[in-house]
Order: sequence, then C-alpha cells, then structure tokens
Amino acid sequence: MQLNSFAKTNRQVRNPEMTKKQILDAAEEEFARYGLSGTRIEEIAKGAGVTTGMIYYYFINKEELYKNVLQTPIAELHEELEQLNLDCLQAEEALKSIVQVYIAYAASHNKRGMILFQELVQNQGKYLEQMNWQNTFVYIINVLKRGIAEGSFRQLNPILTTIQIFSICVFYFTFHENLKRLTPNLQLLSPEIIEQYTQEVIKLFLLAFADHANFSQHQQI
Repeated sequence: MQLNSFAKTNRQVRNPEMTKKQILDAAEEEFARYGLSGTRIEEIAKGAGVTTGMIYYYFINKEELYKNVLQTPIAELHEELEQLNLDCLQAEEALKSIVQVYIAYAASHNKRGMILFQELVQNQGKYLEQMNWQNTFVYIINVLKRGIAEGSFRQLNPILTTIQIFSICVFYFTFHENLKRLTPNLQLLSPEIIEQYTQEVIKLFLLAFADHANFSQHQQI
C-alpha cells in the first residue's frame, strides 16, 4: 500500500505541469460551488486525485491556490485578445472580434463566471483586484475610444459601456442554471444557440453604439 502511494506521488512529482493542472481544475470546480471560504482542500485533493500534501507542495495555502485559479482566465483572455491585433481592424470589426472571444471563452469555461460571483459575494472583489483583472477591459475601452474618434460610434462613456459589454457576454453563462428553467425546451449551451446569441449581441451593440447622425449623412451623400 505504502509502495503504491509512493509510486503515485513520485509520478506526480515527475509531471509537475500535469499535476498542477489537475489541482487547478479540481479547485476551479470547488471554488465555483463554494467560493474561497466554503471550499475545503480535502475536497480539491479528492477531485484532483492527489494528496493534500501534494497541493501544499505546489501551492502554499488555499488562498494562494485561489489566487492562481482567479489569475488563469485573466491570463488566458489577455493572450487571446492580444492575438486579435485589434489596432489593425476597424472599430466595428474589432468590437465584433472582442465579443466573439468573450462569449466563446465564457461558453468554454462557464464555471468561471460563478467564481467571479462567489468572489463578489464573499470577498467584495478583494482578491480579484489583486489580479489586475481590469487589464482585460483596456482592449474594449481602447476600441470604443477609437470608434468615437473615427465617428463610427456615438459619444458614450467607454468605461460604463465596457462594463455593459462584459456583463452581457458573461451573464448568460453565469446564470445558465436559472435561465434554463425559464426555457426548458431550449438547449442554451448548444453550439447553435450560443452562435445565435453571439450574433444577436453583436447586432445589439453595433446598433446601440452607432453614430446615427454620421450614418444618415453618409447615406445622403
């Protein structure tokens, strides 16, 4: 028994990246359900198939593990948005691309929205603030400012509008468990429905942000 336990632990040490991913995936599940205060390290260990000692080997404590879970989507979104080369796109196209990335990411990681919700309820955003999560908003803010300057978008508050964009993209997935009870015959997380939702959101934003005065003048010319 002890020999098998040693062999298992030894394999985990030889594959640190795989083990860390297993721990982070299991931690994400638990933090989404119970938040930082309600999550137990023992349950994370059980979900990851490791010992609690192995978790403390990679992460100092539960708080450090929680911070790593919060940091993951921020880093991944930053990387995806950086690859869009938004400065090379017209403002409308850039906005479309951002919305597509946000919704696709939220759809692929729909439990992460619940972690943000738990962070708000339990910690009033204290840990999220340490992660510089606002940096992912900079991409949207810059596109909106550019669109206003170019006359593609009407005069609007870029920061408040960015919050609206983020909220609409994420709300759908964060509250899916509630929403699906309102529409039991509609598979809200199916690829087809998510694509429809994405296109409807894009249309909504482009119509709401358009500078209709400039558009009308352009049409008359």
